[in-house]
Amino acid sequence: MTFCIYLTHPNVDIDPARPVSQWNLSDKGRARLEQGLSQPWLTQVDHVVCSSEKKALETGQVLAGHLGMELTTAPNLQENNRDATGYLPKEEFEQVADEFFARPAVNIRGWERALDAQNRIVKAITSVLKDTVDNESVLFVGHGGVGTLLKCHLANTAIARAHDQPNGGGYWFSFPKTALQTLSLPLEKLAWQPIEVRQTQKA
Repeated sequence: MTFCIYLTHPNVDIDPARPVSQWNLSDKGRARLEQGLSQPWLTQVDHVVCSSEKKALETGQVLAGHLGMELTTAPNLQENNRDATGYLPKEEFEQVADEFFARPAVNIRGWERALDAQNRIVKAITSVLKDTVDNESVLFVGHGGVGTLLKCHLANTAIARAHDQPNGGGYWFSFPKTALQTLSLPLEKLAWQPIEVRQTQKA
């Protein structure tokens, strides 16, 4: 079955002086990503499509370069918009993120609503797949927040932070290209997997 992989960028260098969208991968993030180049499913990927945020671009460039293919960016794959607050210290960020997922229909501190971010990421993924040959597999490189919203959509389950990736990023899940129409994947089939641990894809 033709599959998609959704991968979040790995660890970043946190720089409060710069916009979050301009943060770089950290040495740890790059090291984990290099380990991930041995994933068996990676050789089955036909397209690498990523968010335009810098950390996602850096991730996508490593993967596409390893596969010897062109990296494509697509609109609306970026993380949920948090420009209203910008950088927040970790404890405060976690509190706001908890509320973001718990109250998806509400503007939390001026952040993009979770429902709007979910609608955006689903439409973006759907648009890319419409322009892709049916039997070709796609690796999407993005972010943890919208990736979790996509996961909830695919499982046809309520938005909840319980389905979020572990801290640090660099996690993936796979899904059949048809899943956006059926919306019936069990959550266990969408479990986040660390990029550095070799595992065959299970879509």
